[in-house]
Amino acid sequence: MIAFQNVSKVYNSHSVALEEVNFQVGPGEFVSVVGRSGAGKSTAIRLLIGEEKPSKGRVFFGQYEVNKLRDKELPTFRRHIGVVFQDFRLLPTKNAYENVAFALEVSGRLQREIDELVPQVLDMVGLSDKAKNFPHELSGGEKQRVAIARAMVHRPEVIIADEPTGNLDPLHTGEIINLLVKINELGTTMILATHNKDIVNSLGKRVITLDHGRIIRDEEKGKYILI
Repeated sequence: MIAFQNVSKVYNSHSVALEEVNFQVGPGEFVSVVGRSGAGKSTAIRLLIGEEKPSKGRVFFGQYEVNKLRDKELPTFRRHIGVVFQDFRLLPTKNAYENVAFALEVSGRLQREIDELVPQVLDMVGLSDKAKNFPHELSGGEKQRVAIARAMVHRPEVIIADEPTGNLDPLHTGEIINLLVKINELGTTMILATHNKDIVNSLGKRVITLDHGRIIRDEEKGKYILI
């Protein structure tokens, strides 16, 4: 489903973000991408969703060669991927329902589709009773569940969770990780970028470790190991 082939990203002579990176992710996998700050995790995500282009190499997502997509093609392509961020990125003047619905509105979905899909994903993340609450009325864990609902509402093949628990306490961290595992078990490919060693070690799933822009470890049932 996803393939990086000899991918390098060089910003300038002093900043090599990725160097000769090769990996594949198959449908339905759960992959944690780990590494210290500056290891290249966020760069890899930006390349995968087409925010940036590699200096060298090719990035594939299904039938798309991402690095060759034109700007006008990116919105359609990105409906195949849901992204969850550390800082939630909710619209403060819209309630939970409206935040999720907005993702459909901007893509031109019909109102009857919105009315059908939004309650479904809010129910899936356990927030049916919070649909009318605004972000300032929600806990950190609830905000992140709204963000996950928003990422899920297009029924994407892949969810990318970029440090999704970075702003959460241990209780809410566990809730969010359990939710991501549940979504993965329903068939959605999951890519989790995280610094959280305990999360990675408890999952018992594939781990790709980056260090200074290179993959130094790729293990099917890996651990968070940095030397």
